[in-house]
Amino acid sequence: MTDTSERYQRQLPLIGETGQERLSTSRVLIAGAGGLGTTIATFLTVAGIGFIRIVDEDTIERNNLNRQILYREPDRGERKAEIARQRLVEINPEIEVQALCTHIDDQSIGGMVRGMDIIMDGMDNFSTRYVLNRAALRQKIPFIHGAVNGFYGQVTSIIPGKSPCLRCIVPHPPSADKVPIIGVTCGVIGSIQVTEAIKYLTGRGDILTGRLLLWDGFRGDAAIINVVNEPDCSECTGEWAGERG
Repeated sequence: MTDTSERYQRQLPLIGETGQERLSTSRVLIAGAGGLGTTIATFLTVAGIGFIRIVDEDTIERNNLNRQILYREPDRGERKAEIARQRLVEINPEIEVQALCTHIDDQSIGGMVRGMDIIMDGMDNFSTRYVLNRAALRQKIPFIHGAVNGFYGQVTSIIPGKSPCLRCIVPHPPSADKVPIIGVTCGVIGSIQVTEAIKYLTGRGDILTGRLLLWDGFRGDAAIINVVNEPDCSECTGEWAGERG
């Protein structure tokens, strides 16, 4: 058994050698290196995703440490994306990780997503999530959305041309005020997002296309609701869909 196959031997019965090869050649953008982003990055890394680009312009603060699992007390003041990159290659030296310590907006996002196979939502605000949504539509890249608030969270997989976009599902952003967050919710939602990515990349299972999973950690319960395209959506039927062909 090679070193590589030994690393992944417990997941090979689930996705096969072909599935593992697909993961190893996949390129994933993680937008945000906070609570969701660090969970997403960790589980993509141990699964063997070949290339990860992680983007975050912020520095590590002490109040991040209850949920942002790649950082330690001595990392305070350092760039999140760069410290995340260092930790991820320590976890799995077989993958490539690129850190971008920069702002995400409609001007910068095009270059960030070009050549990516999936966009992973690790953000903490809907204004930037809509930027990711528009980029996904323009470049026809799947977008795995996740969000958390306290013990609650949600996940859906947006496939341009085949599912409602984020603006269809959340037409009006919630308040931009800071919300309470506990690390375990980030762990649950981020793990579900990675599950969606692995299923999509390997062609296994059913992904949450046209469905929104709602997690209630207080009750230990989850619900799935069907979501549909809004005919008057400004993004998937408007100007941002113009390049979809």
